[in-house]
Amino acid sequence: MVTFWVAAFIFVTVGIGLIYTVIRFRRKPGQGIPKQVHGSTKLEIGWTIVPIIILGALAIPTVMTEFYISEPPAGDQLTINVVAHQWWWEIEYPESGVITANELHVPVGTTINVEMTSNDVIHSFWVPKLAGKMDIFPGKTTSLWFRADEVDEYFGQCAEFCGESHVWMKFRVLAEPISEFEAWQQKQLADAAKPTTPEETQGASTFVAKGCIACHTISGVLGAAGVIGPNLTHMGGRGTIAAGTMEMNQDNLREWLSDPNEVKPGNIMANSPMSLAYTNPNFALTAEDINNLVAFLHSLK
Repeated sequence: MVTFWVAAFIFVTVGIGLIYTVIRFRRKPGQGIPKQVHGSTKLEIGWTIVPIIILGALAIPTVMTEFYISEPPAGDQLTINVVAHQWWWEIEYPESGVITANELHVPVGTTINVEMTSNDVIHSFWVPKLAGKMDIFPGKTTSLWFRADEVDEYFGQCAEFCGESHVWMKFRVLAEPISEFEAWQQKQLADAAKPTTPEETQGASTFVAKGCIACHTISGVLGAAGVIGPNLTHMGGRGTIAAGTMEMNQDNLREWLSDPNEVKPGNIMANSPMSLAYTNPNFALTAEDINNLVAFLHSLK
């Protein structure tokens, strides 16, 4: 804010001076070429020294802020590991063992340390209302910290071009009271809900038969321990699908399963060797298959 107000003052002052000069000393009809003079040495020295003084003064709060944000403040802290993929976010809470995707649940008033790496190309983690951008590199760990002081939903976005669906690589930070956060963690550690309807039961069988278990984990489903795609154990309890680009509901799930490449061009699910083996971007799923899968996945809360 100090930088903003100093810059605003300079902008207004220079703008007023420029407008005054343009109007007061504009060329009038009948005037000849004015007398040509060399620049003023005093003025040139002045407008060289004054900016140096201003920038030097602004450097003090800037450097102090850089030191402040380089290390998280003392107090309650929580570490979250984030792995960026084309084009989704893998999220792990190492202290509890919770693994989820595309939604960061955090307790209000707690300093959050985010440790980040990439599974493929350079990405960038950005939650505009909570923290600055931090690039994420394959083979390297970068970190930042933030603290949400109010219960709210904060929107995040990959801020480094990472391929054709870069713009669809979104996520959310859900800041909630500590009691709700702890309850959420306990729920995430439980196995997936068991199917309760014939459609859900058939959807679970289709999930296994079509090879979805090769890429996705669903705790409690035999063989579903893949780590290539997002963990789906409690997928139905999330607010969005497709990395924050679609609201979680059965219609959007159906649209995603019908043609994932239409929703998010170039995504791994639509272009995986298993999908291509079916010569169909949706694993040759029939309408009945999709309806059953939608019922099953939507029930995972």
